[in-house]
Amino acid sequence: MKFLKLFNSKPFKRPTLNSLSHSHSSLSQPLTPSTPLTESTLLHSIESSQWHFIEHVAPHLTPSLLSSTLTSLRHNPQHVLHLLSHLPNSLDLAASSLAVTILCRLPSPKPSLHLLKRLILSATTRAVFDELALARHRLDAKTTLVFDLLVRAYCELKKPNEALECFYFMKEKDVVPNIETCNQMLSLFLKLNRTHMAWALYAEMFRMNIRSSGYTFNIMVNVLCKEGKLKKAKEFIGHMEALGVKPNVVTYNTVIQGYCLRGKFQGARAIFQIMKDKGLEPDCYTYNSFISRLCKEGRLEEASGLLCKMLEIGLVPNAVTYNALIDGYCNKGDLDKAFAYRDEMMSKGIMPSLVTYNLFIHALFMERRMGEADNLIKEMREKGMMPDAVTHNILINGYCRCGDAKKAFSLFDEMVGKGIQPTLVTYTSLIYVLGKRNRMKEADALFSKIRQEGLLPDIIMFNALIDGHCANGNIDHAFQLLKEMDKMKVLPDEITYNTLMQGYCREGKVEEARKLLDEMKRRGIKPDHVSYNTLISGYSKRGDMKDAFRVRDEMMNIGFDPTILTYNALIQGLCKNREGEQAEELLKEMVSKGITPDDSTYLSIIGAMDKVDDLEENDDK
Repeated sequence: MKFLKLFNSKPFKRPTLNSLSHSHSSLSQPLTPSTPLTESTLLHSIESSQWHFIEHVAPHLTPSLLSSTLTSLRHNPQHVLHLLSHLPNSLDLAASSLAVTILCRLPSPKPSLHLLKRLILSATTRAVFDELALARHRLDAKTTLVFDLLVRAYCELKKPNEALECFYFMKEKDVVPNIETCNQMLSLFLKLNRTHMAWALYAEMFRMNIRSSGYTFNIMVNVLCKEGKLKKAKEFIGHMEALGVKPNVVTYNTVIQGYCLRGKFQGARAIFQIMKDKGLEPDCYTYNSFISRLCKEGRLEEASGLLCKMLEIGLVPNAVTYNALIDGYCNKGDLDKAFAYRDEMMSKGIMPSLVTYNLFIHALFMERRMGEADNLIKEMREKGMMPDAVTHNILINGYCRCGDAKKAFSLFDEMVGKGIQPTLVTYTSLIYVLGKRNRMKEADALFSKIRQEGLLPDIIMFNALIDGHCANGNIDHAFQLLKEMDKMKVLPDEITYNTLMQGYCREGKVEEARKLLDEMKRRGIKPDHVSYNTLISGYSKRGDMKDAFRVRDEMMNIGFDPTILTYNALIQGLCKNREGEQAEELLKEMVSKGITPDDSTYLSIIGAMDKVDDLEENDDK
């Protein structure tokens, strides 16, 4: 990083004014801070490395003097680089543009990019581009590299709109960007999911006769896969071949991954076979696409079989391979198998990554095995791996689910203290635990703080806050939040409405809850099992069994089968109304459908029987 040293440090020994005068006796007069500042004086100081003098007079260097000096140094970019390292960051746009254009002559583009990024942050795209064009004309520079580097700087700063705008400015001046510049833009658009911008640029490239490389085609194949246009992605490979560009392993891996991500294994296998027929051997990434998706779908035996296949043909699995399998078995709850894969990967010299540790910590927290999770965190630290935002979110969420608000907020403070930026996931977990602890004032205050910091609450955060208010009897406040969601264009889902319905039912307002079911349908939100079971439970608790059974029938008519919650709610309502015979019939129906009664079912029936016994005893008396 030599250029950074030149920009940010003083690599030359600072001479004294006396040593300056002695070392340059050829001058008619020794240079001193009072020496008139002319271009000739400044040039001589630069060429003779009198950096102490330059630093001393820097505040008095006018933009015009700097510009004329830089113009004279057009053929000596190394001198310009040294000069910039001894000047404060006070060059105006014109001088900076001249400097950038000269620095383009250096073998490394890094000094130019460094200065361009500073320019970008202080001026508009049009202003920077026009000034660079003027500098190029003033220096009589033939190369157009400075414009390519400007686009690259915008890409590295993740400014897609400005990068594309700059591309069009180049087109206006009949400057043709090189293919590497175009590829950088396409890659950025892909990463930021701006696929429409990728296609707009690709069309312009075609019109400007910019010849696509294999890398360009691979990006566009990836764009098609990201858009879910898998058939077109497959056809695009044929388009590549027609243009004389041979698809490589990366091309086929991209399409295979596209099919796998959508669970279309048949299509993925077809591409896999085409790839082999073309004489291209699958690599670790090819198999990882299949293994990752199979694990996501819980098809762990098939995924394990593919790992064995990889080993058989001499492919070396990597951390991604094992992390996929570990994640699959953790989600299944088979931690013994997950840890076995951890041991296997270590035996092959593949060290667990931060992702690996996060997977295990999350799984252990889900099983309430806090001590083992703490041991893994300690092990991470001993290996020099510091917990990241994901680790902290897992821990905070874990303690929140356990209701330990104190520990969760302690971890939050630790996270902020380490400079790790909390995310929406972090704040949602904290709002959740505050709701469970009936600390809604704090939850509301935290929600306000989040918005003040510029974070936009998502549906999950709103649902957590609505749930807290409903559970704590603040149904009116919960509905205010629903209005707030509409204002912010955060669309409610079935969880939002189910939570509000449960809030109404807790207060015995089942008719209002019923109206919410109709409102859901009007808004295009499909009610689910929870929606209907909430109403059935609400009516049953009031003893309104006709309405409860009516909702049950409605639920079945649209294709939902009763669940254990449905039967328990109905049996409890019947038992409450002392309709034991009908409750027993429902119990038989429940068992005949393969639903095993739980403690709640039996407690309802036993409670009803006790009430009948009490009545009979009272009658005897």
